[in-house]
Amino acid sequence: MKRIEIDGWASGLTFSASHFIPRHGKCGRLHGHTYAVHVRITGEPDENGLIADFGIVKKAVKVVISDLDHKVLLPMKSKELQITKAEGHYSITSGENRYVLPETDVIELPIVAPTAEEVALFILERLYVVLGAPHLKEIEIGLDEGVGQGAWMRRSF
Repeated sequence: MKRIEIDGWASGLTFSASHFIPRHGKCGRLHGHTYAVHVRITGEPDENGLIADFGIVKKAVKVVISDLDHKVLLPMKSKELQITKAEGHYSITSGENRYVLPETDVIELPIVAPTAEEVALFILERLYVVLGAPHLKEIEIGLDEGVGQGAWMRRSF
């Protein structure tokens, strides 16, 4: 097996978004991050000696993260939040806090909480679909919440 790696900070695979993690102290308040997406792909080289073309992988990551950029990451599977959508706005209740946000500022994510781990897994799953490369054996996504801290998720095929 061979592996390629792409550093998200150096390659400009970044996005900014806000979120809050219910019942998590200071992270329970609405706040934002600049995120970077790192990619590791393992597989066998094709007939041209490529595991995956760097340019194609970077374009695919940019497609996936463009939907997240400058949005509030809303975890639709959360049991901690009460979420209603009406008249172009979301009303979100988390404990004693209530947020009303325009629909255009929000992205619904099929996750329980917008942690680095869950968002990384969401990106990984979408990247696999966008790449559609059957010869890949494994994809790892690292998602940094700022420089020096992040989560890695891996999927084998």
